[in-house]
Amino acid sequence: MSKKRRNCGRAKHGRGHVNRVRCEASGVLVPKDKAIKRFIVRNIVDASAIRDIQDSSVFDGYALPKIYRKVYYCVSAAIHSKVVRVRSVKDRKNREAPKRFRPREDKKQ
Repeated sequence: MSKKRRNCGRAKHGRGHVNRVRCEASGVLVPKDKAIKRFIVRNIVDASAIRDIQDSSVFDGYALPKIYRKVYYCVSAAIHSKVVRVRSVKDRKNREAPKRFRPREDKKQ
């Protein structure tokens, strides 16, 4: 029978068993190597309150702490919530990582 993917949808090569993690969206247990992983960095305070806190802060240039969180999704939930997209048969052969979007910081001179 033909294989749909070179790695069979997993990154388990040579390991017999991999621990499971909970999907963020559906709660299903997914093998850790098969899960779609995203690292989320968010401010603890929402955008509307940031300015109020900075104005009332005693320290100049105080950097507000952030929340760092690793999120796991099962394949079906990741597709449904548009974390990843379905690729055509031809595009599945492409193993390059997608280009990262980084907002430009305009440098004032």
